[in-house]
Amino acid sequence: MWDKLAALEERYRSLERRLADPEVSRQPSLYQKLAKELSELGPLVETLRAHRATSEQLAQNRQLLRTERDPEMRALVEEEIAALQARQVELEMRLKELLVPKDPHDEKNVSLEIRAGTGGEEAALFVADLFRMYCRYAERRGWKVDIVDSHPTGVGGFKEIIALVEGKGVFSRLKYESGVHRVQRVPITESQGRIHTSAVTVAILPEAEDVEVHLDPSDLRIDVFRSSGPGGQSVNTTDSAVRVTHIPTGLVVTCQDEKSQHKNKAKALRVLRARLLDRMLEEQRRAISEQRRSQVGTGDRSERIRTYNFPQGRVTDHRIGLTLYRLSEVLDGDLDEIIEALQAHYRAEALKEAS
Repeated sequence: MWDKLAALEERYRSLERRLADPEVSRQPSLYQKLAKELSELGPLVETLRAHRATSEQLAQNRQLLRTERDPEMRALVEEEIAALQARQVELEMRLKELLVPKDPHDEKNVSLEIRAGTGGEEAALFVADLFRMYCRYAERRGWKVDIVDSHPTGVGGFKEIIALVEGKGVFSRLKYESGVHRVQRVPITESQGRIHTSAVTVAILPEAEDVEVHLDPSDLRIDVFRSSGPGGQSVNTTDSAVRVTHIPTGLVVTCQDEKSQHKNKAKALRVLRARLLDRMLEEQRRAISEQRRSQVGTGDRSERIRTYNFPQGRVTDHRIGLTLYRLSEVLDGDLDEIIEALQAHYRAEALKEAS
């Protein structure tokens, strides 16, 4: 670990020298790139230097303790040594955390896709409940939610709903929501009051940038057609809805939420890029998983991640064994306790791998 830290500190010094070079300052894109890397290394180098200073103070105090004979002075030195040792342990832990590679997608916007699974109409109703939950959570965090496409059912549910979520750190918090969400409750249509179990799948896809996923126009088939459903006077009168097919993979994205064909096309392409990036990342995850047979869980979206039990007012996240008896608050968008517990769990797992 210490050799790696020393190399990173040397890289930090090199970046400082390069940024002071007038030739670099005349190249805005290069200057910006180097400044960003310097900024990212800053907290790690600052912590490393604090650890080094603490270690030096500790060595000085231990040397003093070997020669000091006055009892009162020895007691003071021993007290300071104990404080410095605690500080040293704290800084070492912080260094380990800073060495854990950051997810490069954490600051990205996401494509949120929720689909009804087993359970028929009850599953479709729960799609609507989950979408509302994420919308309320987005409101709390100041994010923007923009519907791309939806397939409503007759009684207020959705077979599928797709939306773009934009804001600060969206993927870093929502990425833990991908998977199968199970609901246990008595359906409104159930006259005998029996509890039914239904399932809904949630996919959180980081939005891809053009440099990550290049879309060759020759690989795309774009069809336009008339929108259906709510949308004002232009519905069923203009060809504003857009269907984009990515020919090499067969992926299809439809967007008809906007009245403008241009806006629908732009939204559909954003979702398509996110799905293609997710496919690439999934292939990488699969390769890593094959190399690490011992790791727990596969990360596959088919795994059940959470159960919402209405009769007991309970939410259980099966990945970390967390149970909360605050179902109504969670469905109203109060997700921070669950998300922060998941973040802490996966951060600890990453630290184990890094150490």
